[in-house]
Amino acid sequence: MIFDSSRWTATLAGRRVLITGAARGIGAALAARLHERGARVALTGLEPDLLAAVAAECGQAPWWTCDVTDRGRVEEVVNSAAQELGGLDVVVANAGVAAQMPIIGGDPTVLEQSLRVNVLGVHNTLRAAGPHISHERGYALAVASLAAAVHAPLLGAYSASKAAVEALGNTMRAELRPWGAKAGVAYFAELDTDMTSRGFDTKAASTLMGAGFGATLFSAVSPLRLGIDALERGISRRSKRVVAPRWVGPILPVRMLAQPIADYAVQRDLRKTLEIARTEQVELTTPQPEADR
Repeated sequence: MIFDSSRWTATLAGRRVLITGAARGIGAALAARLHERGARVALTGLEPDLLAAVAAECGQAPWWTCDVTDRGRVEEVVNSAAQELGGLDVVVANAGVAAQMPIIGGDPTVLEQSLRVNVLGVHNTLRAAGPHISHERGYALAVASLAAAVHAPLLGAYSASKAAVEALGNTMRAELRPWGAKAGVAYFAELDTDMTSRGFDTKAASTLMGAGFGATLFSAVSPLRLGIDALERGISRRSKRVVAPRWVGPILPVRMLAQPIADYAVQRDLRKTLEIARTEQVELTTPQPEADR
């Protein structure tokens, strides 16, 4: 299906949007797309050189380095963004990390760091932006994952954190309704980003991906454009759910049926995969300030 951008340009023009995790990947590509459609964007992330380059492509958009796990810093940056843009209409809580972690024998700090960034970071962002977007045009989007609904080996930490992101987004939707604002949750399968390539760049992941059709269900990578198209549509409509690729959508309401199928599909060579994973040292897909503490 060809994406018709002209349908959404008018509704995005002038929209004031704050995007976290905007230095690379989904955040950077979304910022460029929304700027192209006439939105006014503000950017946050951890990598100043990359952020500056993205901001330059977005008409010298305002940007700030920000560790989303630092509640005080998030509040400061959100308030500054609202001041720079003259208010906020949309916040996209996109910042996140991933790393493989078998539950038995895996590195427990992967879970701890994933919860801090993916869950507390999203909470801090939604909490700080909430007062600014509590109006008739307001919209909050929490970026989760298909992993929030269907869970795969090695992704226990990531799945747990993204399931929590889904819960935060759904709760935010109900709490914004009295003010006429809306909230959504984004569910993506693997998209072609640095996060995906770094996450799969391990011996265990390679072994799992070579384990037949079942593993392919979790590891097939789609063009980033599909995710950005979906985000553009979703933000324009202030959608409850944003999905990419489109086949992700039908899985969400039948997740309890999909999970046992997924469990069975990845059993080939899974013991070998887990044994490899327990011996590998892994890093988060985006280095964090706290990682060296």
